[in-house]
Amino acid sequence: MSPRRRRLAPLSLALAGTLACAEPASPPAPAPPAKVEPAKPRLIAAPEAGDLPTIVREEAAREGGTLVVSVGASWCEPCRVFHEAVQSGQLDERLAGVRFLEFDIDRDRARLEAAGYKSRFIPLFALPNAEGRASDKLISGGIKGPRAVEHIMARLGPLLRQKP
Repeated sequence: MSPRRRRLAPLSLALAGTLACAEPASPPAPAPPAKVEPAKPRLIAAPEAGDLPTIVREEAAREGGTLVVSVGASWCEPCRVFHEAVQSGQLDERLAGVRFLEFDIDRDRARLEAAGYKSRFIPLFALPNAEGRASDKLISGGIKGPRAVEHIMARLGPLLRQKP
């Protein structure tokens, strides 16, 4: 070993010993829990044919959240405005976790009425019972104009807090 190496050897050993005795690094702090975003409301187009109570039951069983049977028409201004407000995200916070199974009154009137989903006015929003039929928890009708969505929401909010 060279004289220079002999002089540095004790220093190397001392440094190695210091590092070897150093306190182990503490484990990293756990990451904060991921923020769980509430599910956005969803609009689900109902099939054009089939047994309506079966369709509703199957959709209700598909995932969590509240299922609302929604009945409207393309010519109904409050129906369209509400649909567009949900689609655009305007009601994401207020309707988090709600799924709207949408039926068209002109196409589906007979099977809607047979399953108890009937009203003189649209839009109709109804909470289905366990059999997929309409419960007595429903609202219907709307107003035209710029307050249409708020008019529906003022009644839909309390409806959603009820159990079918």
